[in-house]
Amino acid sequence: MLDFTSALYLGLRHPSWSLRPWGQLTAGRPASLAVPASQARVSEALAQLVGCERAVLGTSTLHVFWDVFGMLPEASVIYLDAGVYPVARWGIERAAARNVPIRTFRHYDDNALDDALRRGSNARSIPVVVADGFCPGCGRSAPIKRYVELVQRSGGMLILDDTQALGIFGQRPGLDAPYGRHGGGSLRFHAVSSAHVLLISSLAKAFGAPLAMFAGTDAMVRTFEARSETRMHASPPSVASLRAAERALELNASHGDALRARLAQLVCRLRRRLAEAGFRTLGGCFPVQTLRSGFDAEALHQRLLQSGIRTVLHSARHSRAARMSWLITARHTAGEIERAADTIQKLGAIPRVAS
Repeated sequence: MLDFTSALYLGLRHPSWSLRPWGQLTAGRPASLAVPASQARVSEALAQLVGCERAVLGTSTLHVFWDVFGMLPEASVIYLDAGVYPVARWGIERAAARNVPIRTFRHYDDNALDDALRRGSNARSIPVVVADGFCPGCGRSAPIKRYVELVQRSGGMLILDDTQALGIFGQRPGLDAPYGRHGGGSLRFHAVSSAHVLLISSLAKAFGAPLAMFAGTDAMVRTFEARSETRMHASPPSVASLRAAERALELNASHGDALRARLAQLVCRLRRRLAEAGFRTLGGCFPVQTLRSGFDAEALHQRLLQSGIRTVLHSARHSRAARMSWLITARHTAGEIERAADTIQKLGAIPRVAS
C-alpha cells in the first residue's frame, strides 16, 4: 500500500535504537517541581530555532492551550481567526466558560481583524488574537506582520499555533530554498520578532516527536511556568518523547535543509502530475495537497484505495463537503509520486459534483 496519510513531513521516525537510552519513562513528579537538564537544553534550542527569548515544553498543544486560555487576564477579549485548528478552539472553550468575550473574524483577513479591533477595543480591554501560522486547508500563511502590527497598536497579544510550519518554513526563503532555511517556523519565515507574540507548536509533525512547545518572551514563559495547571496536575513529556525531540533537533541542524529541499521537489512533482491529470490542488508548495472541489472526492478516494494508494478523506473546514488530500513526506520517492500520478490518470472518468 502506497501511503499518503502521514504528517511526518521530514520523514523523521525515531526508532528506539536511534535514541539516547533512558532508565525510566517518567520521574513520577510534575514539571512544576523539577525539570531535567536535558529538557531545559531542548527548550533552549527550540527558543533559538523559532526566534523567541525563551521556550518551555508541554505534553501536547492541548495541555498548553488549556493552560493559556485559563490564565488570560479578566479584561481579555479573544479575536478568533475563523480558520483556527480545532485544538486551539478547545482551549478557547475554557476561556468562554470564564465569560471571556470571543469575536470571530474572516480567515486570514487582516482588514476584518482591523475593523473588529476598532469596533470592540476600549481602554480597559486586552485584545488577544488567535490564529494558525499556516493553514493546510487553504494553503496560505497568516498575514503575521499585519497581525502583529494590529496587536501592537491595540496593546494586545497574538497567540499563534505554528504546528504546521515548525520544521518546514524558515528564514530567507528563495528559489533554492522555497520553504526557507533551518525550519524555525512562521516567525522566522516572515522575519517577525515581537514581544506581543506567543507561540505554541507541536513537534509531532515535521519533527516527529510527540510533545509541544510554548515560546515567547522570558516574562511570558515564566508566567506560564508559575501558573500552569497541567504542569502541576498532569504528567510531563515522557523521556522517550524528549529523546526524540533531541534527535529531531540534531537531524534538523545537520540534514534539515536537504530534507526540506527534497520535500519541495516531491511536492512540485506531485502538483505537476496531478495538473496533467486534470486535478488542481490547494497548498502551494506545502506537503499537504488538497484537491479542489468539482468531483466526487469520496469516489476517487475509494478507487485509489482499491488500487493500493491511501490518501486522506476529510470534510472541508467550514462545510460537510468531502475533500481529499495527499500528504507528502521526505521519505517518498520520485518513483512513488509517479506511480500515484499514473494510477490516477488510468482510473478513467471520476464522477463530477457541483462546486
